[in-house]
Amino acid sequence: MLFEPITMKKNYHNETLCVQEGWKPKNGEPRVLPIYQSTTFKYDDSDEMGKLFDLEKSGYFYSRLQNPTNDVVASKIAALEGGVAAMLTSSGQAANFFAVFNICEAGSHIVSTNAIYGGTYNLFGVTMKKMGIDVTFVDQNSSDEELEKAFRPNTRCVFGETISNPGCEVLDIERFAKLAHRHGVPLIIDNTFATPINCRPFEWGADIVTHSTTKYMDGHAGTIGGAIVDSGNFNWEEHAELFPGLCTPDESYHGLTYTKAFGKAAFITKATAQLMRDLGSIQAPQNAYYINLGLETLHLRMQRHCANAQKVAEWLEKNEKVAWVRYSGLESNPYHSLAKKYLPNGSCGVIAFGLKGTREDAIRFMDSLKLICIVTHVADARSCVLHPASHTHRQLSDEQLREAGVAPDLIRLSVGIENVDDIIADIEQALG
Repeated sequence: MLFEPITMKKNYHNETLCVQEGWKPKNGEPRVLPIYQSTTFKYDDSDEMGKLFDLEKSGYFYSRLQNPTNDVVASKIAALEGGVAAMLTSSGQAANFFAVFNICEAGSHIVSTNAIYGGTYNLFGVTMKKMGIDVTFVDQNSSDEELEKAFRPNTRCVFGETISNPGCEVLDIERFAKLAHRHGVPLIIDNTFATPINCRPFEWGADIVTHSTTKYMDGHAGTIGGAIVDSGNFNWEEHAELFPGLCTPDESYHGLTYTKAFGKAAFITKATAQLMRDLGSIQAPQNAYYINLGLETLHLRMQRHCANAQKVAEWLEKNEKVAWVRYSGLESNPYHSLAKKYLPNGSCGVIAFGLKGTREDAIRFMDSLKLICIVTHVADARSCVLHPASHTHRQLSDEQLREAGVAPDLIRLSVGIENVDDIIADIEQALG
């Protein structure tokens, strides 16, 4: 169960990595990634299996910890992000939890932007608080002086989203990376909406990236999954007193110290050997196979998503029944300059907007759509729509919605890859 840090092929672009990276068939082996649908793996030598359990040898023995299909897909995602190692999880929620919990324990504190997915907001603000891990939510648009006040001696990481769900705010990654590093902690970025096709946060100083692979990476609303990628750039040993889980002996593995034993792969190895061992949340090999199929066309789909969303956003901005539109591709958008820096080839297909009128007017609009469906999902080939205040964030009051960066009238429109004229026509008829 040892992770070998990935050596990037500098001469290959992400488009090529989407198609070619990961599975490397040998002579006579299947050209397409096989599904290793097995819980266990046979060994003739008992001592050999013992070395696997002691993390002394690379190999497979139980799919809750590692599976060949999963590892191939994880290596492709790591290559796309420019990381050294990655692991798959059963969902994006599991990825965010494992990424943070891997370096936190009871008594720890995290700093997170408030413009994040509602499920992650609850994970940090409710569930992890019950585990003794505190959180301070900050407005990512605050001054450096204000953000500095959020840090404590027990702060262990900073968390944010490249493009926030559902508010479509763009994070100043470089700024937050410098802020985190001044306090000796890593920056964890959820890069789900942008994908590594449109943004690679490691190039701007982020240390760990998470994904809900359920979204654009799968691309077809076919399977749920998550991923964690480590850049290998954060020096855990330099701040060893903050990260004893990585830098001191793990008695559950005979006193092994992850940073000394695994170097740049320490973070992912610990997340797999310890957290996945104890908490589960592994991704099924069948699901990993589906995600790999989606990854092969990710670079093509993202172009179409962004092109369609840009046209829809421009149309909405001109419509007299629309109160506001938030899409970073619009020159009027407050995040347009950040998008030009971090997302020069486009952001994603998700648009946030509000209608003139009441919450009921927003619901009436969505109920009148014919092509675009009301679904909980987002970021797949089909156009879909959601009213967070009534659906994903309905557990929050209007005040809490605003604290989380979600306007009560916000409609989240995920623009698909259909003909853009048909998408706009459906919106137009629903507006009446």
